[in-house]
Amino acid sequence: MSNKTFVLVHGAWHGAWSYERVAQRLLNKGHRVYVPTLTGLSERSHLYRPDINLTSHVLDVVNLIRWLDLRDITLVGHSYGGMVVTAVADQISERIASLVYLDAFLPKDNQCLHDLVPEAMAQAQRESATAANLFGIPPIPADIYNVNRTDREWVDRSCTPQPLATFTERVRLTGKVNTVKRNTYVLATDLPASVFGHFRDERVGLEHWDTVGLPCGHDVMIDLPDETVAILEAA
Repeated sequence: MSNKTFVLVHGAWHGAWSYERVAQRLLNKGHRVYVPTLTGLSERSHLYRPDINLTSHVLDVVNLIRWLDLRDITLVGHSYGGMVVTAVADQISERIASLVYLDAFLPKDNQCLHDLVPEAMAQAQRESATAANLFGIPPIPADIYNVNRTDREWVDRSCTPQPLATFTERVRLTGKVNTVKRNTYVLATDLPASVFGHFRDERVGLEHWDTVGLPCGHDVMIDLPDETVAILEAA
């Protein structure tokens, strides 16, 4: 298999750290791997501002790709990262060879993340983000995501607040994302009360789409890095 270029986009509250196992395995196989941490999160949490929104994070990734002149990319989004990579691919589809969604949100035009979760969850997150905490949504505990028991304390320690506006800003899509001809949806099948199953189910059997299930919790790249790498290489 020839060497490929991967851009791995993490989910809400996470950072590049969450892809370390997958990134290292891909690098060991000779691939080019880029793992941006989105503005205001993880080791970039010192840049946190209440006005960081979905557009901010889309620009993080678009600018990485443009300034490094990356092409023929396998673009991967986990969870909230699905919102980001969908918008990125819509802007620069000519640079994207393949899209992979890891237990991720897959929005349509004019949807925000809070349109894609139960209203009770969205309301609780809006209420948790106040002026007192600079409108940052506190992380969801790793046990709720069914992260493997060994890594739960590490994941909880590593997560940082998510700017509310990243969940409430609506994505604007032109339809160019649909010109990407290789797409994969990976569903974590051991996540109780998952909100992601319908994204996979709606794409079973569609042209240009592959669907896969992995027997793990939501953070698939942490729980099953070898299996995740195999899927990314196949994509």
